[in-house]
Amino acid sequence: MLLWTRSSRALVLGFFTLVVAVVFVAPIATVVAAALAGSWTGPLPSNLGGKNFSTALSDENFASLIVSLQTAFISGALALIVGTWAALASREAPMWLRRITDAVFHLPIAVPSVAIGLGLLITFNERPLLLGGTKWIVILAHTVLVLAFAFSSVSAALERLDPAYRQAAESLGAGPVRVLTRVTLPLLLPALGAAAGLSIALSMGELGATVMVYPATWKTLPVSIFGLTDRGQVFLAAANTTLLLAVTLIALMVVGRIRRR
Repeated sequence: MLLWTRSSRALVLGFFTLVVAVVFVAPIATVVAAALAGSWTGPLPSNLGGKNFSTALSDENFASLIVSLQTAFISGALALIVGTWAALASREAPMWLRRITDAVFHLPIAVPSVAIGLGLLITFNERPLLLGGTKWIVILAHTVLVLAFAFSSVSAALERLDPAYRQAAESLGAGPVRVLTRVTLPLLLPALGAAAGLSIALSMGELGATVMVYPATWKTLPVSIFGLTDRGQVFLAAANTTLLLAVTLIALMVVGRIRRR
């Protein structure tokens, strides 16, 4: 809005388009092209086809995709429940306690995900909290990592929420539970939907902590992709990555549709 001439606006728009194309579009397009390629010895891929996708949808890789979906939805739901509860509870707490709560819930963002995974592996590797070697340690790791984003989304929505709605309900005789279920949560639905979508998307692509804790029976698709690239199977890894992108977008569309309804 600070550009007054048509040429300056066109120059900035062109620069912005170039940056987006180089940073975002080109890498994704390259992955999709590699997924379709049978070989890539020149500037462009050759022997294009769907063989890599057929292999990517085989039993082992498809099982990893299902594991990623289950992990994302379970951890997203847990993060949404805990994050919403914490945001609502901290809203009524003193300022010093709110600051401590905010710092604790944002700590996983400041710490490398590998450290989170290693910490969980050490902590929950002995009875009575023996989760190591089970799917639940993977789900717990994902929940911890996406919890900050769910908490932030709901907290920001609560800050924008007009207290007059709650005060009006209370003046009409509504109790705390009724105010929460009939006033506060319905007004927070857009923020809850956004938090759920963000949590699912982040969980679908999580790798650092998962590599530290996953058992052989609960391997997510990013872990499988990492293993394929480590073995030099780049085209198959690209096919799995393309499927991961597509499934993540579909999951976000489903969550968005539920939110709009």
